Amino acid sequence: MTATVDLNADMGESFGPWVMGDDAALLDIVTSANIACGQHAGDWDVMARTMAAARDRGVGIGAHPGFPDLQGFGRRRMTIPPESLANLVRYQLGAAMGMARAAGAEVRHLKLHGALANMASEDKAAARACYEAALSVAPDIVIMVLAGTAQQAAVAELGCRTACEIFADRAYNDDATLVDRSQPGAVIHDPEAAAARMVKMVGDGAIITESGKRIATRIDTICLHGDTPSAVKIARHVRDALEGAGTELKMFAGEPLAS
Repeated sequence: MTATVDLNADMGESFGPWVMGDDAALLDIVTSANIACGQHAGDWDVMARTMAAARDRGVGIGAHPGFPDLQGFGRRRMTIPPESLANLVRYQLGAAMGMARAAGAEVRHLKLHGALANMASEDKAAARACYEAALSVAPDIVIMVLAGTAQQAAVAELGCRTACEIFADRAYNDDATLVDRSQPGAVIHDPEAAAARMVKMVGDGAIITESGKRIATRIDTICLHGDTPSAVKIARHVRDALEGAGTELKMFAGEPLAS
């Protein structure tokens, strides 16, 4: 069993009076927070409140940039030229860094959201465009990647600080990408099932796909989506199960991948 692992959740996704997820409850469970940057979700006030709450709980703050698609929650694919895609990431990371510093905190990691993340998990060039853009703004930032995908291949080439992520509440294809949300069983809602699969994957150091294939990988952090109805229950079950199996929960160090 891995000695330590980080728990992260996507949050800060409310917009004005419209509330998405229970960020306060999740912040009492997770060790890192991926905070929306106002393009796929969130707004400046939500960012400020979420970052202050994360700071107060000692939770690591991450920028969570996505496509400019509030109506589609960043889950619709877009075709954006690489130069513009890079600027889209810089724009959102810069906003996150400014809001965090105003709150007396720092952005320590970056994780792509939704369709942008899925596209980068399939296309190394797209992943590199996003990550090089982030590193041009914050050279020491930790890049959180979907383990076993083109995202991981991109950071391996860049030699940057990295956190390899697996998902508690999502099913996997045999190439380590996530099963499309339109498919049955793509999202796991049962807290006990999610917890059991995380104990197994962390213990084995491998992603286990829907077909039963095992993909050996470094596992630094586990994602718990904040927008699913059972998010808080899943988070608590996963944390309790991992600690029960002897795993310590703490923020990832962000070590570069071994060459």
